[in-house]
Amino acid sequence: MNDCTRTTNAGRRHTPWRAAPLAAPLSAAIALLAGCSAGTTPPAASGATPAATAAPAVAAAADPSRYLSQPLVTGLYTADPSAHVFNGRVYVYGSHDIETGIPMDDLGTEFAMRDYRPLSMDAIGAPVTVHDVALDIANVPWADKQMWAPDAAEKGGKYYLYFPAKDRQGMFRIGVASGDRPEGPFKAEPEAIKGSFSIDPAVFRDDDGAYYMAFGGLWGGQLQRWKSGRYDAADDTQPADDKPALSPKIVRLDAAMTGLAEKPRDLVILDEAGKPLLSKDHDRRFFEASWLHKYKGNYYFSYSTGDTHYIVYAMSKTPYGPYTYKGRLLDPVLGWTNHHSIVEVGGKWWLFYHDSQLSNGDTHLRNIKQPVELHYNADGTMQEINPLPKP
Repeated sequence: MNDCTRTTNAGRRHTPWRAAPLAAPLSAAIALLAGCSAGTTPPAASGATPAATAAPAVAAAADPSRYLSQPLVTGLYTADPSAHVFNGRVYVYGSHDIETGIPMDDLGTEFAMRDYRPLSMDAIGAPVTVHDVALDIANVPWADKQMWAPDAAEKGGKYYLYFPAKDRQGMFRIGVASGDRPEGPFKAEPEAIKGSFSIDPAVFRDDDGAYYMAFGGLWGGQLQRWKSGRYDAADDTQPADDKPALSPKIVRLDAAMTGLAEKPRDLVILDEAGKPLLSKDHDRRFFEASWLHKYKGNYYFSYSTGDTHYIVYAMSKTPYGPYTYKGRLLDPVLGWTNHHSIVEVGGKWWLFYHDSQLSNGDTHLRNIKQPVELHYNADGTMQEINPLPKP
């Protein structure tokens, strides 16, 4: 995450990503990216604003030719894309990264985001609209700080935004806000969802109309503090290397879309021999960034491996699993985090993701990328994508 190799409090080494100083203004960024990413500058629109008021700077060394795709917008820092199609339009709900001046640590304290600004476009590659703030932490009664990766869902013409934030006791909870338009504004429920915890909610609608939420994240996401079934703020340990890795969680939402219909259960990920992935298996075990989708009768759970920086996936015949690990989907990006979503648009499947191209490697100042087409093999497995094909 900085100029030297990070080591966790468990003694593990991390891939270093060198961040160059920020220098050039936004105008230089747009000039640099011109011709590489059609339609990335958001047009003015009713109820929306171009992303120019909080413009990020771009390091002069940033080279767009080395990346598989370019930033979706260049006027603000964006991350953790959750993409959906509502009313025939593509909406992308993500984090709004900001410069905080907070030193980096293993708990992600520097990720101190405070609001959400949805993006939308008529089609993949079309001009992007940056909407006004849909939800601000100042309007969430129970939340104190760190509005991390959100997701959204629609039911009966109403739209729901699901988001993690820390409460005033420092515990991550998941909240929900609702609105009449996919871009918001959204009004938050006065309390976090009862029984919720950790981060990275991903909401999936099954063919029978049931909605499920997968969630969880290690380290700063606090999933390890729930090993006993109760929150223990002092417990940041992982299972022993030869024990099953901590599992993400999955739960069905209630009919009102604002609560849980059941107690969250483990979403178990198995290896090729049918055994749970082990804690030491950093290339395959779950870390954060849950996503659920369905293709030709198979359920796909994809996620980030965290300290090894891959997006990987597993498959099941039921939404609850267990899921069997199948392989890598997205190789490491520029920046420490790797977070994605998968959506069908126009009869094709697309992978949305982020990196730190605009900040040239500053891991908490990220940008959502133009999506890339995802390809399935005959057996339902997905083809691996390299976001940095050029040295």
